[in-house]
Amino acid sequence: MAAEEGSGSGGGAFMKRASERDDSFKTFVWNSETKQFLGRTGASWFKIGVFYIIFYIFLAGFFAVMMTVFYQTLDTSYLPKYTPGGGGSLLRNPAMGFRPLPRHENVESTLIWYKNGDNDDIKHWVESLNKFIKPYEGTSEVTSGQHVTDCNEDKLPKENEVCQFEDKWLKGKCQKAEKWGYDKESPCILLKLNKMIRWEPEVYTSNDELPSNMPLSLQNIIKDYNSTEGKVPKMIWVSCEGENPADQEYIGPITYYPWQGFPAYFFPYLNTPGYLPPIVAVEFQRPMSNVLINIECRAWAKNIVHDRQNRLGLVHFELLKD
Repeated sequence: MAAEEGSGSGGGAFMKRASERDDSFKTFVWNSETKQFLGRTGASWFKIGVFYIIFYIFLAGFFAVMMTVFYQTLDTSYLPKYTPGGGGSLLRNPAMGFRPLPRHENVESTLIWYKNGDNDDIKHWVESLNKFIKPYEGTSEVTSGQHVTDCNEDKLPKENEVCQFEDKWLKGKCQKAEKWGYDKESPCILLKLNKMIRWEPEVYTSNDELPSNMPLSLQNIIKDYNSTEGKVPKMIWVSCEGENPADQEYIGPITYYPWQGFPAYFFPYLNTPGYLPPIVAVEFQRPMSNVLINIECRAWAKNIVHDRQNRLGLVHFELLKD
């Protein structure tokens, strides 16, 4: 009996202490007698809130002033010490990019998928290309600046000049007025090389220099230039093919505008105002419908290495037309 009474009194004491702790916590959260919330009155919370608001405003203002002073010391025309063009940079090989890019929700995808004849579905692809080509339009401030000049192999840009590239050079379905062929079953893809400061291409100058893994169709085009004009154009050549035998069967005829490559006189890139990288528009004239086609486009020059794993010298995307 004594043990049972001791056990009962111990349980009662525990319950009493637990109740006191609950009451203490509730009093800390809200003390009805002193009108305090979490240990502070309303006036105290107001004062500390005003203090921190003013403190963080001054802190943000100080940070903004320091950033402004810092950016005043930057020279946007400055070229870095280590550059790809023999300047000690680890980046020696250019990569290719393509447009249009997939929708934002599929930003990591490389699939261009649209429903033929559906204006709402092709809207994204058309608007993406329209936005990309905007700086290249002849009325653009970029293409009509004082640094921009017409170039060719015999007329290279002078110091502080860049070569002009205009959207009107693109033909066929690869035009803004043609909705880039997406409403006519002939979709266009725009290719460009990523900017690399001071990098210059080592172009092919004779038929003997052409690599054995270059597509035969491109080799024949270069050889035709050589035989008719007596020289090989100074060009970073471009080829697009289906990655697999089935893809090559379904891809259909391909046309390139304005050339099947990037003229060498657009390089090197020196961060000159008004510079726009050259574009190659690739028109897929009759790709098979309802078939996923894997496509790989490569840039060809003696100092361009092709690496699928690191996406160097080439670009991969898929085309699916419903």
